[in-house]
Amino acid sequence: MDAVRVALLREVLAGTEWLGATRHFAGTLRGSVVSHGGGLLLVGTPAYEPWHLAAHLADEAAWSGTPELAPTLVRHDARPSDPAHLAVGLGRLEAARRGETLLVVAPGETAAEAPGEAAGEVAAPLLERVCDARRAGATVLSLGPGEGELPAMAHEILPVPDGSELDLDTVQHLVSAAAGENALPARRGPRRFRDRLSRLADLLTAPPPTRW
Repeated sequence: MDAVRVALLREVLAGTEWLGATRHFAGTLRGSVVSHGGGLLLVGTPAYEPWHLAAHLADEAAWSGTPELAPTLVRHDARPSDPAHLAVGLGRLEAARRGETLLVVAPGETAAEAPGEAAGEVAAPLLERVCDARRAGATVLSLGPGEGELPAMAHEILPVPDGSELDLDTVQHLVSAAAGENALPARRGPRRFRDRLSRLADLLTAPPPTRW
């Protein structure tokens, strides 16, 4: 994330509800994985894979001493020859069980279409698996536009509509950073607030771990 976008982030945090919204969503995410202890599954769409969010959540899990935050990245095109942390396919969603948390990240439409395919053709398999995971008792969280079938299935959503002040990638950075922090009072003094912004800027400008 470049300096211009970091400056925009600071402006947005100071003047809108994004800071509270991302912290609330992150608190729900952290609370779910910590209280249930069943693990975190992270999945995107065929055209959008949230590997960057996976990397930052893994970092936050280590930094905060909350191993439950380290996600299993579920991929649409995973192959057995891929490294172990990148070789988990959609079949993992079929095995989701009570106590697990499923975070679905979807830009634009509920499921962005793969090149040359119609949205409905690729949306249905993912939506069916998410529905099955919920029926099996998994907690479903949705990060995306906030409309359509996917948000209707979710227990908690963080809408990021097209045209918002923040794009989906930036919101993911905020969510992962907030998920790793300990619970703190909502109101803090100016010095602590500036310190938090400084740490966020450091996180957002840092490259992802090399293993991703």
